[in-house]
Amino acid sequence: LAIPYNTLNTMDSLRGYRQRVYVERTKPLEQYTTEELYVRFRFGKADIEYLVNLLRPKRQHRTQRSHGLSVDDQILIALRFYACGTFYQVVGDYMGVVKSAVCDVVRDVSIALASLVNEFVSFPKDNQIAQAKRSFFLLGNMPNTIGAIDCTHVHIQAPRENEWEFMNRKGRHSINVQLVCDADLIITNCVVKWPGSVHDARILRESALYRDLQTNRPDGIILGDSAYPLLPWLMTPFLTANTPAQARFNTAHCRARCAIERLNGVLKRRFACLNYLRAEPQKACNITLACIVLHNIATKRNVPLCADNDAPEPLGDPNQPPAFCQNEQTGRATRDAIVRHYF
Repeated sequence: LAIPYNTLNTMDSLRGYRQRVYVERTKPLEQYTTEELYVRFRFGKADIEYLVNLLRPKRQHRTQRSHGLSVDDQILIALRFYACGTFYQVVGDYMGVVKSAVCDVVRDVSIALASLVNEFVSFPKDNQIAQAKRSFFLLGNMPNTIGAIDCTHVHIQAPRENEWEFMNRKGRHSINVQLVCDADLIITNCVVKWPGSVHDARILRESALYRDLQTNRPDGIILGDSAYPLLPWLMTPFLTANTPAQARFNTAHCRARCAIERLNGVLKRRFACLNYLRAEPQKACNITLACIVLHNIATKRNVPLCADNDAPEPLGDPNQPPAFCQNEQTGRATRDAIVRHYF
């Protein structure tokens, strides 16, 4: 027996059903110029197409049922969130999708990008080492340098579990992220998993990078601040320069190590979401890894860093107190040799 259409509508109303309304989605790649895309998404049209092709195998839906989001839509939604770091609802209103869809897309795209970290983040090897040394020497007259290391805090909302572990020295909840970069601000190593209360030196000592470089001495040195131990491959400045040569070493060290300070600023200006994430720690780590991968892609593709007045300035992190046993004997001997030969 057929039921009249009007009767069906009445029955749906009585049951509290509401007919789904599909909002017209925006089409940024058609609406905006390349410069406007840079401001809103931090990538131009060709770069976004590159990201779509890169992630298509991981994010392609098999069907278009229920108005499923295309890979293009997913990438644009995630990039919009990374660029502005605002509420999911605001991103959804801008892109023409519901809040829950934005939440799912940011989660899934971040996981997909984070899975590519080993492909896009790698420590210099062979001919890359020589190029890294040349670049650092041009930057600050620091010889034999292949990287600079530091940690930066990504602030997060107070987690539900082990909240106290994430409280950093400034009294804010955060993830303490270790980064190593070259003179061109390419990230060559990262550790994204530690709570904000953990000291920079401990993050290093428990990292795979530390184990590898302790076992296989690199053909070069990494520069770190006084929060790190002084090792044969990790040079820290003199806490007190007692000679003109030591003062010149400290000056060159500071100029070359500024690469990692600049990187931290560029990363948080390019992806304003890293200034504060309303997310639980694991999701915050995935988003941070996604931004690291995107930063290296943007840097290698020469994507300009737009001066976006809407993006908040990243907050500087205070230096950690000096690490225990900073002046290890073998590291001090290496540093003294550098001072004698070059300064």
